[in-house]
Amino acid sequence: MSEKCEAPVSGGGRSEVQADCANCFGLCCVALPFAASSGFAVDKPAGTPCGNLQTDFRCGIHSSLRERGFSGCTVFDCFGAGQKVSQTTYGGQDWRQAPHTARQMFDVFPVMRQLHELLWYLTESLALPQARTLHGELRRAFDGIDALTRSSAETLIGTDVAEIRHEISGLLLRVSELVRAGVPGRKKNHRGADLMGARLRGAALRGANLRGAYLIAADLKGADLRSADLIGVDFRDADLSGADLTGCLFLTQSQLNAAKGDAVTKLPSGLSRPGHWSR
Repeated sequence: MSEKCEAPVSGGGRSEVQADCANCFGLCCVALPFAASSGFAVDKPAGTPCGNLQTDFRCGIHSSLRERGFSGCTVFDCFGAGQKVSQTTYGGQDWRQAPHTARQMFDVFPVMRQLHELLWYLTESLALPQARTLHGELRRAFDGIDALTRSSAETLIGTDVAEIRHEISGLLLRVSELVRAGVPGRKKNHRGADLMGARLRGAALRGANLRGAYLIAADLKGADLRSADLIGVDFRDADLSGADLTGCLFLTQSQLNAAKGDAVTKLPSGLSRPGHWSR
């Protein structure tokens, strides 16, 4: 197992869509490429095992990834795709035992990862009472994607994930609008905005639409992000110290892991405070 998960998600009925590295064949350490950068100390092509991956699929430097220049590993989340591919698609047969499956397995993994990310968002949506009028559509969407994740490797590789993401994106936007409609006052719309390095300390962003916004290295200390739609927001090095993320929509653990924060940052239920945040 890769042991990359810096802070595992707990509770919330999301066990199927959270990483279980103990039941994965280190797929994120092999299938995916990375380039030498601030997040990775070396180059690694897709399909080549990371030099830190051990024979038991554990990461040899898990406890010191950030110090060794592999902070990019700590912010990756497969949403449970790793164990689904390892244990369901390939029935527990790993790519070392059966090298003829390796290339196909590595091609299946990124497809599965995208499908599991959608299942994460749909799971959250189904738990929102404000979106009860959409629960029928959400359940059908969830069941359809869940069934697809249990299909053959050939079917998964041939899946048009972009089309599925487009359909689900529209449904999630409707969920967002229903939830944010209950927030009093005028809501800000920064969808897709370039807010890199923005000074937003103490900003009133409750119920805001921040879908896909770039908030890299933004100062969000003490910002009110309650009930804000944060799907796809780039929080790399953003400072969330003292910010209130209570009830925010579609935030993931990897987004939190990429940001900075502290002991008084208020988090939504089901997500954990990253270990590297200040205390």
